[in-house]
Amino acid sequence: MKEHLKTLLQHCEYTHQARCILREYLQARTLEFLQYKGAFANWAFVGGTALRFLYSLPRFSEDLDFSATKESSEADFVDYLRAVKLGFERELYAVAIKAKPEKTVQSAFLKFPGLLHELNLSGQESEVLSIKIEVDTHPPKGWTCENTVVRRHSMLNLNHYTKPSLLAGKVHALLSRSYTKGRDYYDLLWYLTGQEQLEPNFIQLNNALLQTGWKGPALHSGNWRALLVERVNTTDFKKVVEDVDPFLEKKEESSLLTQANFIKLLSSGLTPPSSV
Repeated sequence: MKEHLKTLLQHCEYTHQARCILREYLQARTLEFLQYKGAFANWAFVGGTALRFLYSLPRFSEDLDFSATKESSEADFVDYLRAVKLGFERELYAVAIKAKPEKTVQSAFLKFPGLLHELNLSGQESEVLSIKIEVDTHPPKGWTCENTVVRRHSMLNLNHYTKPSLLAGKVHALLSRSYTKGRDYYDLLWYLTGQEQLEPNFIQLNNALLQTGWKGPALHSGNWRALLVERVNTTDFKKVVEDVDPFLEKKEESSLLTQANFIKLLSSGLTPPSSV
């Protein structure tokens, strides 16, 4: 398997691209090992990495995020991680796991010491490539799931949130984060420029906002875009570009991340007030 990985990386034009592809390959193998262990009977794949694997979102991602669909214990989490570690070790990867199997958000870092150096992607033998795995064991109610078989480095049968539920998670992040994460804005741009006239799962979205102390109005089809326009109006798009630029397949797309573009796209879906 490592030989296949070396072949995969030899066509990369620059080191950062190779690192992104390496991480994505390891993410795919992690999903494969979780699948074999039965994790998707209890977890749903969510977040930006899910958008990339399922719908070819044209940006790379760092973490693997999941939401529990059934009661998920700390012991289950540790057991799944053990299966991932064993899977990599069987293929002669050096791998270590640092886990925090806490009750609400279970998290772990999957660490690959020496791999970047072995693949000539780092001059420092001590540099470690890490992938964060995170599971929300008490996600907001109202989500919907489906199963999709995809091939991305491995053949995967993924249980995941539907697109409206994935969009609900993204809108929640945009409205509730206390800092600017450019990847949220890029993903929103991807949604807004798609052919589908997609709306978020409002039951899930409003439950998520309540969980995080939202003080604004309940969101619905008539106001969610306007509330995002308010958020866009206070956003520093220089920070947006700085955050997302290293992860874009096409660097030129960063020029699309402007306040004017978001306002135009969001406003095009607003319903004008009715005249009396």
